[in-house]
Amino acid sequence: MARELSGNIDGTGLKVGLLVSQFNEAITSRLLEGARDALTRHGVREDAITIVSVPGSLELPQAAQRMARTGDWDALVTLGCVIQGETAHFAYVSGESARGVADIARAFDIPVMFGVLTTYTTDQAMARSGGALGNRGFDCALAAIKMATLYRQIDQETAKELNI
Repeated sequence: MARELSGNIDGTGLKVGLLVSQFNEAITSRLLEGARDALTRHGVREDAITIVSVPGSLELPQAAQRMARTGDWDALVTLGCVIQGETAHFAYVSGESARGVADIARAFDIPVMFGVLTTYTTDQAMARSGGALGNRGFDCALAAIKMATLYRQIDQETAKELNI
């Protein structure tokens, strides 16, 4: 019979780092609020949440790497907002932020979630940070819980197979 592992939304006992960009703070503060709500609503204690502020979305991977290296957190959530302007800067910042976060998740064997909005307008960002389209900070934090609990399930299955 096949074994199915999928994680769950019970964050009891998890330690989670929330990294938030200060750039576009009117939006990122709403993402942070949503992420904190998701974590505490699903069992993560307030004192098990660490909030780290960085200047912009490009700095998120740098801080996430430093945190992941310590092994102190079960999951990290990066929150930012890059809104397209008149130059190509938008593409570089959003692309490098995404790549950096993905690289850290693979290198340190920890869920590192990419919660950086990449929108064309401020209205689109507002709609995704607690507006008509929900709050991507909430969604991202919930995904972090699911991934952290999935990793625990995988580790438990591995230990069973190795008779540890």
